[in-house]
Amino acid sequence: MTSTPESIKSEVIRLGKSKPSTTMLDAKGYNGNILLPDDLAIRIEDLSITYKINVDTKKTLKNAVMRASKGEKVRMRTVEAVKRVSLDIPHGSVVGIVGANGAGKSTLMRSIAGIMPPTTGRIIVNGKISTLLALGVGFNPSLSGRDNIILGGLAAGLTRDEIESKTDEIAAFADLPDGFIDMPVRTYSSGMYGRVAFAVSVSMTPDILLLDEALSAGDAAFKEKSFLRMRELVQEARTIVIVSHALATISDLCDTAIWMHKGQILAHGEPGKIVEEYLKFLEVGTLPSNLEDM
Repeated sequence: MTSTPESIKSEVIRLGKSKPSTTMLDAKGYNGNILLPDDLAIRIEDLSITYKINVDTKKTLKNAVMRASKGEKVRMRTVEAVKRVSLDIPHGSVVGIVGANGAGKSTLMRSIAGIMPPTTGRIIVNGKISTLLALGVGFNPSLSGRDNIILGGLAAGLTRDEIESKTDEIAAFADLPDGFIDMPVRTYSSGMYGRVAFAVSVSMTPDILLLDEALSAGDAAFKEKSFLRMRELVQEARTIVIVSHALATISDLCDTAIWMHKGQILAHGEPGKIVEEYLKFLEVGTLPSNLEDM
């Protein structure tokens, strides 16, 4: 396991053991195309993300009007969700991200997906991304599951003919009870929502797949099917980034892991070792001695 002390935390961490490529290509960044080594799927450079939240205990219209009449400002707190993260993820990596709630895991994933822009720093992506960052996000509750599959495919960049050719396959993978695939999504249970969302995300043949707690969707049989599908994607050398509290999944599926703590990469390395250190932290509530300066 490799730690990242304060003095070097903004230096680029390259995951995996392969040597960096010297061949460069144009890749997509937030501000246009950028030169990137051709062996990288994702490069994150000195990324920081901050946002403000309302900390008023009673967020009512009446209180807002009363504050305005008194010239009082809304009480806001600045959250530093991600702090100066620099990371290279090579093609074919299966990366697991662990950490306590509020560690910055989901914020980092949303930024890689292009949903949340960096406050400072930049992210460069080389490949087509498919995301499942929150179950059913982007679904239209008034439309059927089948129609939402088509919408998801179009949003992922497929043509209508391409996604329609995959619709039956995706519906079969989701394996909803009889007739539900053609019923409005608002009638679905959370498990059914999760089945369709996962089936769509893993059927788009992405170069890069981002999953945030997606493997917890559905019953035990569907979880096993989902895990096997993830194995297939790994064998196809897809780049996969997984956020999960299911630590056994991180250990079994990933080839490298990251431990995030208070917006920073606290440690990275072999998944079993990272999970072991993280579990010790959860048990005793204090950081390992070699990391306690973070």
